Amino acid sequence: MMRTGADEAAAPKYAHVERERRWLIDPASRPAPGAAHLLIEDRYIAGTRMRLRRMTDSASGAVALKLTKKYDAADPLARAIVTAYLDDAEFALLAGLPGAMIVKRRFDLCSHGVTYSLDRFEGALAGLELAEIEWADDAGLRGLPAPPGAIREVSNDPRYQGGSLVAAGIPKEE
Repeated sequence: MMRTGADEAAAPKYAHVERERRWLIDPASRPAPGAAHLLIEDRYIAGTRMRLRRMTDSASGAVALKLTKKYDAADPLARAIVTAYLDDAEFALLAGLPGAMIVKRRFDLCSHGVTYSLDRFEGALAGLELAEIEWADDAGLRGLPAPPGAIREVSNDPRYQGGSLVAAGIPKEE
C-alpha cells in the first residue's frame, strides 16, 4: 500500500512528532552580551511548508544544513516534522529556490530546571523575541511553566509560526 502525505501527518512513519510551546518574550529579558548562541538563517521555500536552514554555532563555528517540513495538525502543540541533513552542494542547489528569509540568534534560557530556546530576530523582524521548548510527552509539555520574561503564550497563535512571520511580519497585538 502506498503512503501519502496525509498518512504521514496522521501517523508518522518517516517523521517524528515535535511537541513544543512558544511564548512572546519581553525584549528587556536579554542574554548577557557575547553569550554563546546559534545564528539561524531560514529560507521558507515559496509555495511549500518547507524550510531550508543554516545553523552556525557562535562558539565553535560549526555549521549544520538541513531541509525541514512541518505538517499541519489539529493540535499546534504536536506536529509531525521531517528533517533531512544536507551537504554543501545540496544546500546550495535548494538555496536557489524562491523563498523568503528569517534570520535569528538562538540562546539557551535556563529556568525552572529546564532549558528554553530564546530566539532574537533580526532584519524585518528585529525586536521580536520568542522562547520555545520541546518536550517528549504531551503531559510534561503542558505542565511546563512559562519562561522568565514571558508576556504571553503564543503556541496556539499561527501568526507566530515561522511561515507566517516571514510572510506577514511581526503580528499586531490586539
